[in-house]
Amino acid sequence: MSKLIVNIAKLCLGQDTKRPLLADKLSELIFIENAWLLIVHGRIADWGTMENCPERADEIIDAAGGFVLPAFVDSHTHLVFAAAREQEFVQRIQGLSYQEIAQKGGGILNSARRLAECSEDKLLEDAFARLQEVISYGTGAIEVKSGYGLSVEAELKMLRVIRKLKEISPIPIKSTFLGAHAMPLAFKENRSGYINQILDEMLPRIAGEGLADYIDVFCEKGFYSVEETDLILDAGAKYGLRPKIHCNQFNSMGGIEIAIKYNAISVDHLEVLNDTEIEALSNSNTIATLLPSAPFFLNDDHFPPARKLVESKVAIALASDFNPGTSPSGNMQFVLSIACIKLRLTPEEAFNAATINAAFALEMEGELGSISKGKKANLMITKPMPSLAFMPYFFGSNLVKRMIIS
Repeated sequence: MSKLIVNIAKLCLGQDTKRPLLADKLSELIFIENAWLLIVHGRIADWGTMENCPERADEIIDAAGGFVLPAFVDSHTHLVFAAAREQEFVQRIQGLSYQEIAQKGGGILNSARRLAECSEDKLLEDAFARLQEVISYGTGAIEVKSGYGLSVEAELKMLRVIRKLKEISPIPIKSTFLGAHAMPLAFKENRSGYINQILDEMLPRIAGEGLADYIDVFCEKGFYSVEETDLILDAGAKYGLRPKIHCNQFNSMGGIEIAIKYNAISVDHLEVLNDTEIEALSNSNTIATLLPSAPFFLNDDHFPPARKLVESKVAIALASDFNPGTSPSGNMQFVLSIACIKLRLTPEEAFNAATINAAFALEMEGELGSISKGKKANLMITKPMPSLAFMPYFFGSNLVKRMIIS
């Protein structure tokens, strides 16, 4: 089966790269104007200008003057959840902080209560609807975390839903075990008891059923300490689960150093960073995944210091952090807008961070993240636009006209 896309105003090609793009390389994109692209059996086969366009294919798709771009890779989401938390949105408007809401039993614990009451079928149905929505905005691969279970059976339930979602999803999905997301109320006075459940009950069963690709911990004040994170990551490593860690969202407390110790594929959030941590990241293979939608939605003054990270040759990726509490949107086009406006990334830097570098953050760089021969043809055809900058500039509009998935 072959597909031929014709009349492409600009075709965005990828860079041949064996590692994430750093520093000046992050701003480099290659475009071919007035182009065609050939897809054979779901993979990118060839391209060129319309002057030498092939005449035949099983299906011909007219881009009608739009761009053809590699699909976004959203490397940090909480796509599976039972209910929205708009009441907490109102509470924050009224002056309560994220931490104060959590202390009152809101936040992650609220989501955990609702998930415990929800059936697997309903969780899957709702998650699939969200998945279809994010695909329509340009996402061609995604990571999904557990973490709203906070008990043995509920965490396993979440991960089984993610596995079912993988089976019916048109795009690749990676799953992450985040049992250490918050401390269940039942273990408020017995932290070690819940951590032992993670180590002795959850991890063996998750590994036995092959339910997770990665392991995550929310290393933050009021959630999990550096010492607890160390213990959990060490146990995860014994089951072959590489870390993707939440850290430095509100405080700098050693999470980055412990993540690097375990060769974490990424450290995510990083709203609060010091020079020592930036230097440590620059000397590591760990990717800094920035989630600017979260501080935007929380109305937090602290945004990740993206410019300093880029200038320090730290590999950065962008992701949506789609979740019901602090980032209830999986629109990666809007993530680009916030990255340009608040993080001061150029449109080219933001786009590379949300595609090829994000693919590295899910170990999918050989298959996705750029338009390169042999890669999966997970692509977006845009509405006509004058430049790539038009996408983050025209925030609030969906500029994806059509998705091509394999």
